[in-house]
Amino acid sequence: MKKLPAEFYDRPVVVTIAKELIGKIIVTKFDNVVTSGRIVESEAYIGLTDRASHSFGGRRTARNEHMYAGAGTAYVYICYGMHHLFNVVTNKKDIPDAVLIRALEPIKGIDQMMKRTGKKIFDYTLTKGPGNAAKALGISKGHSGLNLLKNEIFITDDGYEVTKKIMGISRRIGVESSGEAALLPYRFYVKGNPFVSSYPNK
Repeated sequence: MKKLPAEFYDRPVVVTIAKELIGKIIVTKFDNVVTSGRIVESEAYIGLTDRASHSFGGRRTARNEHMYAGAGTAYVYICYGMHHLFNVVTNKKDIPDAVLIRALEPIKGIDQMMKRTGKKIFDYTLTKGPGNAAKALGISKGHSGLNLLKNEIFITDDGYEVTKKIMGISRRIGVESSGEAALLPYRFYVKGNPFVSSYPNK
């Protein structure tokens, strides 16, 4: 497996990157514990012009500062005061584009993922939804700002191909209040994959 290079993230095409991340593998290595999962759902956010983005219109706060850090940076924020959501920052420094990782298909370290999430029985909710996916991988707000080219959190390509036949595209989830931006087809997912958010996944 090859770790994705800086060039993959350093492009002004966050929607394309979100689509191309489907099928790639996120790996975390914390305290010599390795967990990984294949990305099966993602969403693109075009920072400055996207009303659904935390950085719309150049909004810049302590919370979203890492969106401006440049390509290949982890941006993690807390949603509803409890869920830590992992995003991949793309584009140049000070252009805050990002991809939200919404769901994974677990590959390595499933037992550890279950410990982290408190699950006793393995099921599809282990890594279904962005909060569950990040928690299973051990990713929290404290990891925001990490360089994805290093060895704590990184993304690899094992050659897995997501064909047009199984690639789903839809509007994003949970951004209904963002006006016309809520209708943009910036969500990508593997059709029929049980780890993908329930609506829609066909």
